[in-house]
Amino acid sequence: MRAIRVASVALLSTAALALAAPLASANDGGTTPNVTSFGFTVSPATVAAGGTVTLNATGCQEPQVKVSSGVFDAVELNEGKSATAKVDVDAKAGAQYEVTFDCKGEKGTTTLTVAGAATTKPGGTTAPDKGVKAGLGGGAGGGLNTSAIAVGSALLAGAVGGGVLLMRRRADGNA
Repeated sequence: MRAIRVASVALLSTAALALAAPLASANDGGTTPNVTSFGFTVSPATVAAGGTVTLNATGCQEPQVKVSSGVFDAVELNEGKSATAKVDVDAKAGAQYEVTFDCKGEKGTTTLTVAGAATTKPGGTTAPDKGVKAGLGGGAGGGLNTSAIAVGSALLAGAVGGGVLLMRRRADGNA
């Protein structure tokens, strides 16, 4: 009989952890793209300082979409046609810049990353000036998400409480 109680508590605890896992992994540090009634893209998403990006917006009823960023001059997309923008040559390598698309006052944003510049070594070979910034992976580098922790804790507490209640009922002979 004790084995059934222990198995019940283990099963409820596992279920609570399984339900809490998607909530904990849903936090991506704020990089989730925002939702707008129109579509927009910056291509490529990573570009070297002084490089060119292609800007595109679709589904905007306005004949002009205004695109702005701190890393290039403001651009207007006319009649749904794409346009190009030249990234500032003094843009900081490895930095991420916000690009804002404005359609009739509705704004959507995405990020543009400036790649590290390649340097020429003696002998004519080129190599990046810095290595990859790998971080800690997963959610470890993004900080704590208090709402996900609270929901996970509540689920875990509910599973443990349910297990204790089940064990008490069985001990009293009510179950």
